[in-house]
Amino acid sequence: MLKLTWISSFLCCILLFSCHVEQNDQSEEKEALTRQDSIMQANLDKYVTVKLTADLSHLSENQKKMISLLIKVGEVMDEIFWKEAYGDKTDLILKISDARTKRFAKINYGPWDRLNDNQPFVEGIGPKPPGAAFYPPDMTKEEFENSDLPEKKSLYTLIRRDNDGNLVTAPYHVAFAVEVKKAARLLKEAAVLAEDEHFKKYLNLRAEALLNDDYYESDMAWMDMKSNMIDIITGPIETYEDQLYGYKAAHETYVLIKDLEWSQRLSKYATFLPELQEGLPVPDKYKLEVPGSESQLAAFDVIYYSGDCNAGSKTIAVNLPNDEKVQLEKGTRRSQLKNAMRAKFDKILVPIAEELIDEEQRKLITFDAFFSNTMFHEIAHGLGIKNTITGNGTVREALKEHASALEEGKADILGLYMITALHKKGEIKEELMSYYTTFLAGIFRSVRFGASSSHGKANMIRFNYFKEMGAFVRNENTGTYRVDFDKMQQAVNALSEKILTLQGDGDYQGVDLLVKELGLVKPELQKDLERLSASGIPVDIVFEQGAETLGLP
Repeated sequence: MLKLTWISSFLCCILLFSCHVEQNDQSEEKEALTRQDSIMQANLDKYVTVKLTADLSHLSENQKKMISLLIKVGEVMDEIFWKEAYGDKTDLILKISDARTKRFAKINYGPWDRLNDNQPFVEGIGPKPPGAAFYPPDMTKEEFENSDLPEKKSLYTLIRRDNDGNLVTAPYHVAFAVEVKKAARLLKEAAVLAEDEHFKKYLNLRAEALLNDDYYESDMAWMDMKSNMIDIITGPIETYEDQLYGYKAAHETYVLIKDLEWSQRLSKYATFLPELQEGLPVPDKYKLEVPGSESQLAAFDVIYYSGDCNAGSKTIAVNLPNDEKVQLEKGTRRSQLKNAMRAKFDKILVPIAEELIDEEQRKLITFDAFFSNTMFHEIAHGLGIKNTITGNGTVREALKEHASALEEGKADILGLYMITALHKKGEIKEELMSYYTTFLAGIFRSVRFGASSSHGKANMIRFNYFKEMGAFVRNENTGTYRVDFDKMQQAVNALSEKILTLQGDGDYQGVDLLVKELGLVKPELQKDLERLSASGIPVDIVFEQGAETLGLP
């Protein structure tokens, strides 16, 4: 009897211990899940949701039907960009069990956080390949450079391996045949509804371009459009996603409604491009090219983003086409996305200024200055030169993966140079310090995009360069920044000359050194950026968008 009692007690102890261990395991698992939920929620909180709408009351029924078709084109471009940025979207989403992580993966078009230097956030996922999915993940630069492949540097080819493991090129219109045929059909359907003849022509030509990867004629037709109320920018356009070489264009779409009043206000500034080109602070050999005389400025409400432009930080203005030949023959169109710009100003820039800009200078932060700085950034893409003076081909080819960051840096700094020059001419009446102070606040906004963003990297370089030049002063007691107007003007001219010279020379080594030395967030700035996060200031925006949001069928 005593023996049975002892055995029973022993078994009860084992059972109690097992239950305690199981409870501990469950508790630790629950804590881990809670931590993961907390991390994912913090990631999602980097973004604030904005509803993309516009006044469509002045549009005809055909135009409204056309918008629905153009949004469907954007949905196709979204599918293609997933393949370029990551690969199989469905496979990734099915691997993720919790809703927050799925949502964050969709925002980032993959398992890497675009606002945190592409750090992976899904378990079992390694670093993001610099060349995204444009190249085989095991391909080395040496292998690519030693290969004899047709069109390997083309904007519109994927690099793949054949059955024997050799590198081959796959043209976009072949690799994405199903998708581009669908998009082309939708564009042609929209063309039937188009009431503006130039827009009709563009839609038909863009449809053909998707099927043969020749975008020249459709780019030229796009530049010929002047009176269209609706616009679409779609296809493989920017090369930001290819951080291995910057050769490959990624697919995206913007659907736009023109703001006629604001567009008319802006139209005069494009006429100053040739004069401003002549006044650039560099020797004449770096400004021999004459900007196209048909450059345009226009303001739009954007009603749909997809693909590359919708990944991570959102674009609020575009300067296109990127084709250097079209730029020299026709110029470019600078499209200001006014509603998206306003959302970023109200929800992000103003709170940043309240935290980091000197109290006396905060009153200088205005939407008009933010709009103008952004607008002149886009205009400034047309300044400088597109082809190196050293025989190294185009600037984009010579500077490879650094080309986009340096070009964004050029546009930012020359935009401020242009504002200063036009203010001296009396063409801009507002207080010049407003533009400079808003510009500094804008650096804090954009540097938060991280080093994986060309815009983020460009702002890191400029912040560190300006700091070295004394363009601003940081108050150690308040942790706020104050613009030194005279020194900032000097810094603008000095950095303009440096960037334009690096581009003109096609000096890859020089740009590489500049990025390594200045293209990083240093400890003092990092602490200030952490204050913004602690204050709950979002880094960027995400959209509630689509036909249903617009009240369209």
